Amino acid sequence: MHIFKFGGASVKDANGVKNLVAVLQNIGYHDTLIVVSAMGKTTNALELVVKNYFENKPDVNTALNTVINYHNEIVSELFIKFNLNTKTHPVFNKVASLFNALSHFLDTNNNNDYSFVYDQIIGYGELVSTTIISEYLNYIEIANNWLDVRTLIKTDSYYRRANVNWQETQHLISTKVNTTQLNITQGFLGSDANQFTTSLGREGSDYTAAIFAYCFNAKSLTIWKDVPGILNADPRYFENATLLNKISYSEAIELAFYGASVIHPKTLQPLQQKEIPLYVKSFLNPNSSGTRIGKNETLNPVMPCFIVKNNQVLIALSSLDFSYIVEENISTIFSLLHQYKMKVNVIQNSAISFSVCIDDIYNNLDDLLHQLKPTFKVNYTKNVSLYTIRHYTQNAIEQIETNKMVLLKQLTQQTVQIVTK
Repeated sequence: MHIFKFGGASVKDANGVKNLVAVLQNIGYHDTLIVVSAMGKTTNALELVVKNYFENKPDVNTALNTVINYHNEIVSELFIKFNLNTKTHPVFNKVASLFNALSHFLDTNNNNDYSFVYDQIIGYGELVSTTIISEYLNYIEIANNWLDVRTLIKTDSYYRRANVNWQETQHLISTKVNTTQLNITQGFLGSDANQFTTSLGREGSDYTAAIFAYCFNAKSLTIWKDVPGILNADPRYFENATLLNKISYSEAIELAFYGASVIHPKTLQPLQQKEIPLYVKSFLNPNSSGTRIGKNETLNPVMPCFIVKNNQVLIALSSLDFSYIVEENISTIFSLLHQYKMKVNVIQNSAISFSVCIDDIYNNLDDLLHQLKPTFKVNYTKNVSLYTIRHYTQNAIEQIETNKMVLLKQLTQQTVQIVTK
């Protein structure tokens, strides 16, 4: 099996869907499973639906209609021989049915848990995108089988960042997928024991593709992006970003751990376990070599790799009586960070102080600070940036620090992390 994953940027409009087809026709699609994300910025648009659901109910329908109209335009352009009003092609009813189901959930849901509601709403982006693409492939006579990934990937009920039940998932994928067909399914999603939709975290479609690759013992996994491959820096923030031709699993895991946006942090572990190579290639230039991630690969070319994470929070703690910050204090701190679901990106401690840079994914910062203040003296700074440089040089460090206030700096043999304001 070959596993292909296409992100939202690759299918943001009708031309993107047609380009996906062109890639398949160019590269080949026999013995292939395709994992597809929501189209364009649909996930962001559905997050606005979620936000309005909790904060501004009168605007829920307006936000939802924006999503519906966006997809209807794509369908109308792809199936131009059919009229949207007459809906003579099955795709119109299938897409309408999915949005009707979403509307029904919004009207009838009684569960006020934000993360639960988020997952039930957000998953419709992938369900609709794969339905449109599957129907279009059939329409142009590329036979394929649409799979509901929620019937295959089983998870716990940790909504918005669910953990995979590997044993059950392996059994379902092995027994329920016909590998002689071209299959298309959704990224990002799973379901729990109660059949409620769960999500694997933002950018989790890469992870979905890796799960299928692992369960199929796939020959390879290719992630199709709007960049030539894995670059040494995000071109949105750094000029002259350079393509990395080859990197090892361990190096890629390091980059992913520190927040490199090209690869989801969980994607690489299942691939490494079975030594399945991962290719990151451009859907705009599918014949280019891209980046190969595999066993025993060395970084090529060797150069500093830059990663930036914005909108972080730096918390500095010290004891109220100037006593040492010891194991008991650190245990308390990490227990609270876990309780409030904080993503820890860097820590630094001395005899009487402890600093931590976190990503407040679940907006629990105020509650965390409330719990810390009775025990510690607390200072915090919002909206800081965390820069990580792998294989750093002094010039690379100076490039980051110029014209910025450095709040924290930590160096190891291969990596430097710098928090700036």
